[in-house]
Amino acid sequence: MIARDEALAALAGNEFDVLVIGGGITGAGVALDAATRGYSVALLERTDFAAGTSSRSSKLVHGGLRYLQNFDLGLVREALLERQLLVALAPHLVRPLPLVVPAFAGARPDRLMGVGLNLYDVMSVERGRLRGRRGRRGRAERASAQDGAPTSVAAGSGTSAAGSGASAGGSAASVGGSDASTATADEAAGSRGAQTWSPERHRMIGGEEVLKLVPALAAREPSGGYLFYDCQTDDARLVLTVLGEAERFGAVCANRVGAVDLLERDGRACGVRALDAESGETFEIQAASVVNATGVWADELRPQELHDEAELPRIRPSRGTHVTLSHDDLPLVGGAIVPAAEGRSIFALPWLGRTLVGTTDNDYEGPLEHVRPAAEDVTYLLDAVNAFFATDLGVADLTGAYAGVRPLISTGDPKKSVDISRKAELYETSSGMITITGGKLTTWRRMAKLAVDRLVEREAREAPCRTHEIPLGQAVAVADLPRVEGVPPESYAALAARYGYAAHEVLAIAAERGELAQPIVAGLPDLLAEAALAARREQARSIGDVLLRRTRLGLLAARELTGEGARRTPHDDSSAARESPGERGGLAAQDGPVVRVAAVLARELRWGSERTGEELERFAQEARAEGIDLT
Repeated sequence: MIARDEALAALAGNEFDVLVIGGGITGAGVALDAATRGYSVALLERTDFAAGTSSRSSKLVHGGLRYLQNFDLGLVREALLERQLLVALAPHLVRPLPLVVPAFAGARPDRLMGVGLNLYDVMSVERGRLRGRRGRRGRAERASAQDGAPTSVAAGSGTSAAGSGASAGGSAASVGGSDASTATADEAAGSRGAQTWSPERHRMIGGEEVLKLVPALAAREPSGGYLFYDCQTDDARLVLTVLGEAERFGAVCANRVGAVDLLERDGRACGVRALDAESGETFEIQAASVVNATGVWADELRPQELHDEAELPRIRPSRGTHVTLSHDDLPLVGGAIVPAAEGRSIFALPWLGRTLVGTTDNDYEGPLEHVRPAAEDVTYLLDAVNAFFATDLGVADLTGAYAGVRPLISTGDPKKSVDISRKAELYETSSGMITITGGKLTTWRRMAKLAVDRLVEREAREAPCRTHEIPLGQAVAVADLPRVEGVPPESYAALAARYGYAAHEVLAIAAERGELAQPIVAGLPDLLAEAALAARREQARSIGDVLLRRTRLGLLAARELTGEGARRTPHDDSSAARESPGERGGLAAQDGPVVRVAAVLARELRWGSERTGEELERFAQEARAEGIDLT
C-alpha cells in the first residue's frame, strides 16, 4: 500500500468516482470490485484497517451449518460456493480444514447432524457436479495442505446471482435470499477454465481417526464420528490483502481518516468532510458516489436517512467472544464441533499454533469502540470445553481472548425479535448514499458485488463484476523462500501462509539488520521485520496495529504482551531502562516484546523518546480496553 501521507494528498487533491467509507472486509471488497470495473476509488477507515468486526471473527470461511437449522438454505448455498472460490483466489490465506463431530461409547453420531451434512454436501457444488465426487473418498487425505488439512482439487465452482438492486428512496435488497443455485454468466465463465478446491463428501470415521484429528479427546476414547470440511483464514490479513489488490487497480486507501458528514450538491451526496485523526485537521474529499460499508457503525452516518425515510430496519449488534489456549493444553489437528449450554454448539479449532474456541452470540448494547470479552462468556466457553474434552482448564490457562460485534439486521418489531438475519442488506437513501451492512466474512465478495452493481445500474454502465477472477495475492512454496541468517526455521511457513509471495519482502527486511530477523515473542514465528514491513507498506501507525492486526500476537500471546516484563526489563530502575531502545543504539536481549516492536516502529516512523513512551502507554490502555490483558 502507498504511504499514508501520499494517500492523504491524493484524497484531498482528486475527485473520485466512488468513495468507500469503512476499511473492514466489506469496504475493502467494495473498493476492489469498483476499482476492477474501472472506477476511480477512494477508501477511508476511521481507525485501522480491519480494526472492527473484521479482525474478530471465528476465522472460518464456511457455509454455516447452524443456519440450516433456520432453513436459511440460500445463505448457506451462497456461502459454500464463495468458500470454494476464495480457496482458488487466495490459496495461501483460505485453507481447507477438516472438522469432526465425535461420538462416544459406540453411539452413532446425531442423525440430524448427518442430514445437515448431506445438505452441506449437495449445496457445496454446482448442479451436476456432485455425482462426479462420489467414490472419491480419501482423495482429500492424499492431497496435503501445509497445515495438514486434507484437500482435493476438482473443476471450478460457480457463485450465485446477487439479489436485485434496491431502488432509490430506501428499499432494500438481500444477498442470500435469491436463488443461489445458479451462477451468474460472468462468474461461471471465469470458473470453468480454472481448478478450484472442492471438498470431499462428509463421511463416518472410526475412533482412531477421530483421535488423529482431535488428540485432545484421548481421555474420552471416542468411538467414531462424522468428518467434513470447511475452510479457515486469518481475517485481518485477508482484509489487508484485498486492500492491497484494490490499490493495485488504482484505489487510494487511508486509515485514521473518518467521515464527519456528507457533502451534498443539489441534495445528492458528492463526497465527505473528512477528519484526519492524527493531525486533527478536516478536509473535503470529492466523489460522485458514496458507499457506507461501516458494519455496526453504519447508522452513525446520516441515521435519519436510514431510519426515518423508509422505516428501515435497525442494526442490532451481537457480541461474539473467543478464547485461545496453548496447543499443549488442548491439542488439535482438525477442528471439533463442541456442544455447549442452552442447546448451542461452539468450535474448537487449530489456528496459528494455538487452539481457538468460540463463539458466543449475545445481544450487545455497550460501546462499540472497544468490546471486551465478557467474563460470563469466557466461563461459558471454558465450561463447554472442559465438559467435552474432560479437561480442567481455567482463565489462568488462556493465551488470549477477544470479542467483537457482528452487524445483524432487526426488523425493529418487538413481536419479531427473532427476525435476525446474516443476509447482507443494501439501502439507497435520498442523498444517493449506498449503505451495505449485515452479512458475514465468507460472503464479503458478494456483498461488495451487490453494492457496486447498484452503482453500475443507476449509471447505466456496462461494467460486469470481475472479482471472481482476480487473485488475492500470490501463493509461494515455503521451499522457494530465501533463507536469512537468524530467522527461525518455523517462521518460513508462517510467512508463506500470511503473505504469500510478499514474504520475500519480509525476509529482505529481516536481512537488513540482525535484530529484525528475531521473533517478536520467543517461541512464536512472528518476526520483528513484520513490524517494519507493516509501517512501510501497510500504514501501521501504532503498536496495536502491529500486534493486533498485522500479526495476531495480541490474540495468541496476550500474557507475554501485557504481563510483567512485557514493556520493560527486570531492571526498570536502571538508567539503561529509562532510555529508549533507539537511544541505547538498538534492542537489548532483555527488552520485552512490546518494547521491541515500539523500537522498530520508532525507527520507521521517526518517533522520539517521548513519543515512543506515549505509544507504549497507549498500547497498554488499548490492551485494557480490548480485554486482551486477561483481567
